[in-house]
Amino acid sequence: MEIAIIAHDRMKADMVQFLNKNKALLSKADIEMVATGTTGSKAENAGFKVLKMLSGPMGGDAQIAARVAEGKTQMVLFFKDPNSSHPHEVDINMLIRVCDVHNIPLATNEATAQLLINSLT
Repeated sequence: MEIAIIAHDRMKADMVQFLNKNKALLSKADIEMVATGTTGSKAENAGFKVLKMLSGPMGGDAQIAARVAEGKTQMVLFFKDPNSSHPHEVDINMLIRVCDVHNIPLATNEATAQLLINSLT
Protein backbone atom coordinates (compact mmCIF):
# COMPACT_ATOMS: atom_id res chain seq x y z
CA MET A 1 0.00 0.00 0.00
CA GLU A 2 1.26 3.45 -0.90
CA ILE A 3 0.55 6.24 1.59
CA ALA A 4 1.18 9.88 0.69
CA ILE A 5 2.35 12.24 3.42
CA ILE A 6 2.12 16.00 3.11
CA ALA A 7 2.39 18.69 5.77
CA HIS A 8 2.29 22.45 5.67
CA ASP A 9 5.32 24.19 7.16
CA ARG A 10 3.91 24.67 10.66
CA MET A 11 2.68 21.07 10.68
CA LYS A 12 5.87 19.28 9.58
CA ALA A 13 7.08 18.61 13.13
CA ASP A 14 3.66 17.19 13.97
CA MET A 15 3.86 14.91 10.93
CA VAL A 16 7.30 13.60 11.92
CA GLN A 17 6.07 13.02 15.47
CA PHE A 18 3.05 11.15 14.06
CA LEU A 19 5.29 9.01 11.82
CA ASN A 20 7.57 8.15 14.76
CA LYS A 21 4.57 7.22 16.90
CA ASN A 22 3.42 4.83 14.16
CA LYS A 23 6.87 3.69 13.03
CA ALA A 24 6.31 -0.03 13.60
CA LEU A 25 3.32 -0.11 11.27
CA LEU A 26 4.70 2.31 8.69
CA SER A 27 7.99 0.43 8.43
CA LYS A 28 6.32 -2.81 7.32
CA ALA A 29 7.45 -4.12 3.96
CA ASP A 30 4.03 -3.73 2.35
CA ILE A 31 3.79 0.01 3.21
CA GLU A 32 5.49 2.52 0.92
CA MET A 33 5.44 6.25 1.47
CA VAL A 34 5.47 9.06 -1.04
CA ALA A 35 5.74 12.69 0.04
CA THR A 36 6.06 16.23 -1.12
CA GLY A 37 9.67 17.40 -1.10
CA THR A 38 10.24 19.09 2.22
CA THR A 39 7.93 16.79 4.16
CA GLY A 40 9.74 13.85 2.57
CA SER A 41 13.13 15.23 3.61
CA LYS A 42 11.93 15.61 7.20
CA ALA A 43 10.62 12.01 7.15
CA GLU A 44 13.94 10.76 5.73
CA ASN A 45 15.84 12.59 8.47
CA ALA A 46 13.68 10.69 10.96
CA GLY A 47 14.74 7.39 9.38
CA PHE A 48 11.85 6.67 7.00
CA LYS A 49 12.22 5.56 3.41
CA VAL A 50 10.20 7.96 1.24
CA LEU A 51 9.77 8.60 -2.47
CA LYS A 52 10.01 12.39 -2.70
CA MET A 53 8.06 14.48 -5.16
CA LEU A 54 8.50 18.20 -5.73
CA SER A 55 7.73 20.66 -2.96
CA GLY A 56 3.98 21.28 -2.65
CA PRO A 57 4.00 24.84 -4.06
CA MET A 58 6.26 23.69 -6.91
CA GLY A 59 3.87 20.95 -8.05
CA GLY A 60 4.26 18.18 -5.48
CA ASP A 61 0.58 18.28 -4.51
CA ALA A 62 -0.31 17.84 -8.20
CA GLN A 63 2.16 14.97 -8.56
CA ILE A 64 0.56 13.15 -5.63
CA ALA A 65 -2.92 13.85 -7.03
CA ALA A 66 -1.77 12.22 -10.28
CA ARG A 67 -0.60 9.15 -8.35
CA VAL A 68 -4.02 8.96 -6.69
CA ALA A 69 -5.74 9.21 -10.08
CA GLU A 70 -3.42 6.51 -11.50
CA GLY A 71 -4.31 4.14 -8.65
CA LYS A 72 -0.79 4.16 -7.18
CA THR A 73 -1.60 5.92 -3.89
CA GLN A 74 -4.23 4.35 -1.63
CA MET A 75 -4.20 6.80 1.31
CA VAL A 76 -3.29 10.46 1.82
CA LEU A 77 -2.24 11.99 5.14
CA PHE A 78 -2.18 15.77 4.67
CA PHE A 79 -1.55 17.76 7.83
CA LYS A 80 -3.00 21.10 6.75
CA ASP A 81 -2.38 24.34 8.62
CA PRO A 82 -5.88 25.75 9.05
CA ASN A 83 -4.56 29.09 10.32
CA SER A 84 -2.58 30.10 7.24
CA SER A 85 -3.42 30.89 3.65
CA HIS A 86 -1.41 29.11 0.99
CA PRO A 87 -0.52 30.41 -2.48
CA HIS A 88 -1.04 26.93 -3.95
CA GLU A 89 -4.55 26.53 -2.48
CA VAL A 90 -5.84 25.57 -5.92
CA ASP A 91 -3.50 22.55 -5.97
CA ILE A 92 -4.55 21.57 -2.45
CA ASN A 93 -8.24 21.69 -3.40
CA MET A 94 -7.51 19.71 -6.55
CA LEU A 95 -5.79 16.98 -4.48
CA ILE A 96 -8.75 16.81 -2.12
CA ARG A 97 -11.15 16.60 -5.07
CA VAL A 98 -9.14 13.82 -6.74
CA CYS A 99 -9.19 11.84 -3.48
CA ASP A 100 -12.97 12.27 -3.35
CA VAL A 101 -13.43 11.31 -7.01
CA HIS A 102 -11.34 8.15 -6.59
CA ASN A 103 -12.69 7.29 -3.12
CA ILE A 104 -9.25 7.50 -1.48
CA PRO A 105 -9.10 7.99 2.30
CA LEU A 106 -7.75 11.45 3.12
CA ALA A 107 -6.87 12.76 6.58
CA THR A 108 -6.27 16.47 7.01
CA ASN A 109 -5.43 16.34 10.72
CA GLU A 110 -3.67 14.03 13.14
CA ALA A 111 -6.80 12.59 14.79
CA THR A 112 -8.20 11.41 11.46
CA ALA A 113 -4.79 10.20 10.30
CA GLN A 114 -4.51 8.04 13.43
CA LEU A 115 -7.92 6.49 12.75
CA LEU A 116 -6.84 5.64 9.20
CA ILE A 117 -3.52 4.17 10.32
CA ASN A 118 -5.26 2.16 13.04
CA SER A 119 -7.50 0.64 10.38
CA LEU A 120 -4.44 -0.97 8.79
CA THR A 121 -3.76 -3.29 11.72
